[in-house]
Amino acid sequence: MKILVTGGAGYIGSITVKALQKAGHDVVVFDNLEYGHREAVTVPLIVGDLLQKESLKQLDSYSFDAVVHFAAYLQVAESMENPYKYFENNMMGGLNLLEYMKAKNIPSIVFSSTAAVFGMPEQTPIKEDDKKQPESVYGESKLMFERVLSWYDKLFDIKSVVLRYFNAAGAALDGTLGENHNPETHIIPVAMKRALKGEGFSLYGNNYQTKDGTCVRDYIHVEDLAQAHILALQYLELNKTSNAFNLGVGKGYSNLEVLEMVKRVTGIDFPVKMEPRRPGDPAVLLADNTKAKEVLGFNPQYSDLEVIVKTAWEWHKNHK
Repeated sequence: MKILVTGGAGYIGSITVKALQKAGHDVVVFDNLEYGHREAVTVPLIVGDLLQKESLKQLDSYSFDAVVHFAAYLQVAESMENPYKYFENNMMGGLNLLEYMKAKNIPSIVFSSTAAVFGMPEQTPIKEDDKKQPESVYGESKLMFERVLSWYDKLFDIKSVVLRYFNAAGAALDGTLGENHNPETHIIPVAMKRALKGEGFSLYGNNYQTKDGTCVRDYIHVEDLAQAHILALQYLELNKTSNAFNLGVGKGYSNLEVLEMVKRVTGIDFPVKMEPRRPGDPAVLLADNTKAKEVLGFNPQYSDLEVIVKTAWEWHKNHK
């Protein structure tokens, strides 16, 4: 298949592009390089911004069978400080993309969504049809675009698979690509950067109703996420129906367990300072991935915490 990947110069996008290539697909990346990295792309790269409809015309010389849409802002805290930026980019960018798909008769799209659409879950593990009540502008912007996708299916027959990630983590198994956000907010890369610099780590909240008092999260290896996108494209090609899937492992690790694993794998001890809870942090977030397993054939291979941390460390220690 010929696949357009928006945001394909970013963390999950670039690793998914490599997996798509390995699976025999022809890939073109469209990225504005605001947070993406040119050196992470080994396929044709079109530098453009989804907010500028005109820049999509750079793609006119290509034909595509499907789109994988990663391009979005993703910092939860920033979304609460600057909601306009998030609603504009995550909604309007996506709408411009859909209008381009409609004009070019591109029939299907895989959308990079998030567990943040659920907010404070009423139950855990979280199922796809559980109540969606985002606690952040980021989560709301993703949920709004999920709803837009359902309308473009009804009105224009553009089919979509929505993939709701839980905590993406780890790095490419060959060590070539990893997590390189600026600013970085995810626990594993932040802990590794602190360890490399000999600095302490701030942990927010140790009085949750969990086994050690710290938040529990469902970590999924980025290579497993990449495979899920390939399965989603196959699903769309075969079934030509829209669907949504939670992507996690269904098993959680506490923040303290994650930090202990980082210390063990890196061989570096670093102080952990306990800070007050942050507002809006649920105690436990776990995915029920039964549907993804049964419908997509999704089977995470690399999402053991030790594998996640080891692959992340292999990348980070060489990209200080």
